[in-house]
Amino acid sequence: MTKKTWIIFAVVCTMLLGGLIWLSKSKQVNVDSVDIHAIQTANDQNGNIGDHIFGNKDAKVVIIEYGDFQCPGCGDAAPVLRAVSEKYKDDVAFIFRNFPLTSIHPNAMTAAAAAEAAGLQGKYWEMHHNLYELQNDWSGLSGQNRLDTFVGYAEGLGLNKEQFLKDIDSKNVAAKIKFDRALGTKAGVTGTPSIFVNGKKADQSVRDGKLVAANNNDPLVWSTQELFEKHILIPALKEAGVSVKE
Repeated sequence: MTKKTWIIFAVVCTMLLGGLIWLSKSKQVNVDSVDIHAIQTANDQNGNIGDHIFGNKDAKVVIIEYGDFQCPGCGDAAPVLRAVSEKYKDDVAFIFRNFPLTSIHPNAMTAAAAAEAAGLQGKYWEMHHNLYELQNDWSGLSGQNRLDTFVGYAEGLGLNKEQFLKDIDSKNVAAKIKFDRALGTKAGVTGTPSIFVNGKKADQSVRDGKLVAANNNDPLVWSTQELFEKHILIPALKEAGVSVKE
């Protein structure tokens, strides 16, 4: 290859790379001006699907989880977060945002869409709980078997099948998932579950009754209801001026 050919080749590669970068950025959601720790209302960016809130939307303590429905760790955290959000539903708002790790969890995106589609018929949390409780049943499925399973969950919740199938593949649902992921990226999320309580990340381990940096030798602070309440939630409630019975 001559010097002139190399120069042309390099220019073409540079242009192609620049085009790919531009295309990638053009598809991203700009959340620079969004307060990621605030409850998100329905808007054009999120497909007119706001945050799903369990508990008191006006609560002084807000728990936000960026999760992946196929993630085993999220599956472990799900019953803990459900228990504390139900116990403190008058004083806490729990929000789940989609952060499907599609490179390692091929069913995570469809599962997120199934939850959002159920939400459009008023059954978001019911589908959310089903997906985690039955995670082992659908994680290994693919194609039509996967879709049929999610449709079965929808029908079990009394949802309209035709509407569910339409919504699961809709632009609005896709926009909601994309928006959630953009918020997570802005928050510095790289893995799931990533849990924030009033903007503070709850990713520590517990050793001898004290919080330490996350490690493989000690339990994570969200691994049990008792640890999460004692070290994360109750301190946050007290800091917010909420009276707590211990």
